[in-house]
Parts: sequence; C-alpha cells; structure tokens
Amino acid sequence: MLQETVINSFLGKNVLITGGTGLIGRCVVNMLCDAGAHVRIVSLDKINVDVRAEHLLGDLTEFSFCREITKDMDFVFHMAGIKGSIEVTKSKPASFFVPLLMFNTNMLEACRVNKVQKVVYTSSIGAYANAEIFVEGQNEEGTPMDMFPGWAKRMAEMQVQAYKVQYGMENIAIVRPCNVYGPGDNFDPKNAMVIPTLMWRIYNKENPVVVWGDGSAVRDFAYSRDVAEGVILALYYGTRGTYINLGSGHGVSIKELVETLHSFINFNYMFDTSKPSGFPKRIMDISRARDWIGYEPTTSLSEGLNETWSWFIKNQDEYLQKKNYFTDEK
Repeated sequence: MLQETVINSFLGKNVLITGGTGLIGRCVVNMLCDAGAHVRIVSLDKINVDVRAEHLLGDLTEFSFCREITKDMDFVFHMAGIKGSIEVTKSKPASFFVPLLMFNTNMLEACRVNKVQKVVYTSSIGAYANAEIFVEGQNEEGTPMDMFPGWAKRMAEMQVQAYKVQYGMENIAIVRPCNVYGPGDNFDPKNAMVIPTLMWRIYNKENPVVVWGDGSAVRDFAYSRDVAEGVILALYYGTRGTYINLGSGHGVSIKELVETLHSFINFNYMFDTSKPSGFPKRIMDISRARDWIGYEPTTSLSEGLNETWSWFIKNQDEYLQKKNYFTDEK
C-alpha cells in the first residue's frame, strides 16, 4: 500500500504513461487516476483500461510524436516495451531490439527537451548477465542474458547516465523488474511467458499439461500490482542516478508454481524430465529498493495467481487487441 504522502503528490498533476495498457502500466494508471492525477496513456494497443484516463494511439518510434505528447507533463512513466517468450526472443531479435531502441531514445530525449520534472524508466532483469542472485552493480560486464532486448534496455540506462554526466540530470529513475505476471499479461500462446502459457494450456484442456524439466528451476515471480507500486515509489523518491531491482523478494520453483495453480484449478500435469529445465536459479535481491524507496511486495503467489486466472477467464481474447511486434512486421 502506498503512503498517503506519495499518493497526494500526484493530485492534479499531468502524468504521461507509455505502455499504460500493459501488465504493469495499467496498474499504475488505475492508482494514479485514484490519486486524482490527469493521466494520459500512449499505446498501440486498442484497449481502454480506465475511463478516467485519456487514451492516445500513437507510435513512439516517431520522435516528433514523443516530443508533442511530453509537452506540459509533470511526470512521465516510460513503461512501453515488448514482451515475448524465450523462443521468440531468439528467433526474432530485430522485432525486440529495433523498436525498443527507438522507443527509449525518443522518449527519454523528449522528456529532456521538454524539461519533464520527474521520469521513471522501466528496464528489465534481462539487462543483467547470467547469475543466480541479481544485485545492483553486479553482473554488468557480461552479455545480457536476454541478449538483444537486454542490450536495448542497457542502452537506455546509458542514455540516462549520459544526461547525468553532461547536464547534471538526476530526475530520471530506473527500475529493473523481474518476471512480472498478473491481469493484462500477454496470453498469446505463440509468444507468452511461463505463467500465462500455463494458464492458456490449462484453460484449453491440454491433458496432461506437460511441463519441461523436473520443476526444480527457481524464478522470481512478482505480481504486477506490487511492481506498479514500486515504479511509483521510484519516481517519487528517485533512484540516485542508478537503478533498483523490483522483484518479489523470494524464489519459486516451477514445481511450486504448477502445484499452486493445481491447488485451485482442476487439471492434470506431468514433468517431462527428458526436456531441459532451464537455468537453475534466477532471483532478484530487492534490498536496495526496500532501503531507498520503501518497496515491500505483499501479494502471495497464491493470491496473485488466483487474481490473474480470474481476469484471464473473463478477458482471454484481449491479446488480440494488442500490438504484436512478431506478426505485425513491416
């Protein structure tokens, strides 16, 4: 729960949220509308996530458009991104890399030119090199584990650093979220991440649901509402010219994930141990976020999965209204 002082700071403010129809973005939109902000969403998704917000359909790869939409904004949440499975990341790297570079360069430069008071940029755990525990300032020398999107995210972080060196700017906060899930996730079966993929397969009566590996791989799954609170806190308090991690605070094995789903959904499943389990462990250290901005995720895995499943049942085709960078290629 956000503190009253944080919430009140948005009353009457002009706030732009790129990617406001996305997984984390829609939560930020709802919270800031509740706080009395004048919210403008920019997205290529043909979805209305809150009637209180202004929805603009627009392309962030056009700098002139970015410069126009950031005029007279007090705060900007730059959260637009591209989400896809590991397979799509490997097979269509340009569909990640090129638009991300263009989004980020344009939006951050537009915010600088228009002297936006405070900005927060959403990077990714994929910007880290491989490790078991991700700590800010470590694993920076190697290739990002999500190679092409990871480099694009790192380049935007470097752009923020360049502004700090040349202009003394420290008004742009940076967050690196982990594996985020929740209502509004990408449920496209062709390129979804692990949780929406499992839910889609369960809903479509796959019997049994076959899970690759032995279920021992451990991941950090954070609920979208918790991460959205962290993003708002990061903008409010700042991140001291660097970045902070936003995760759940603990790891969950794939076996535990499947069993938690099974605890409230009736389906059969099996682990295919002839298939790879993936990297054994990937967990974010969130000590810095707790210390610097008071970030404290509170949603249990069971609660988050229940809420996500309930949303999916009612909105299973929403992904068809979303911009798909893997099928809408020019």
